[in-house]
Amino acid sequence: MATIEAADGREGLRQFYEHRPQLVILDIGLPELDGWQVLERVRELGDVPVLILTAASDELDKVRGLREGADDYVTKPFGRHELIARIEALLRRAGESDLGDEIHADALVEIDFTQRRVRIADSELDLTPTEFRLLAALARHPNQVLSHDQLLEMAWGDSVNRSRQQVKLYVGYLRRKLADAADEDPIETVRGFGYRYRPTAPA
Repeated sequence: MATIEAADGREGLRQFYEHRPQLVILDIGLPELDGWQVLERVRELGDVPVLILTAASDELDKVRGLREGADDYVTKPFGRHELIARIEALLRRAGESDLGDEIHADALVEIDFTQRRVRIADSELDLTPTEFRLLAALARHPNQVLSHDQLLEMAWGDSVNRSRQQVKLYVGYLRRKLADAADEDPIETVRGFGYRYRPTAPA
């Protein structure tokens, strides 16, 4: 099984949004965004198993972690075999159907996340890396309203040092390319909050 590492919470979230891992091992004492903030954002968008791995052994921290959505809580020091066993148990409980697809297909587009390719009506859509990440974020959550900050985290990996205007600008780019290819705009503006992806635009 391949693993992806991140040195801080903000990078961890960017990797999570981009790769949609089967399981997250999360340290509470992360720089930039701490583990509690990362856990909250991960839980906003899915139920991927989360194992908290930390030196904080206080019972209240364990209770907080489990109540806020973690699936397991392991304190340091720990045995390697114990950690592997807990990971395997979480993956078994998650089930094969929840491990995430490499291909997304709906009434409008087919997205190959591994190859970073988008096809509409048997034609490949030419997208920049940012446009691809933005479309992927929206398509992974069809009919769900995503805020500007959520989209900034998913597509740019940073909602603090970037402007919401960037989301508006790139949504415009993406809309034009989708409309040129399919004469359809599946991205709905939810005024005052963000955007929602609908595979088939309303009549």
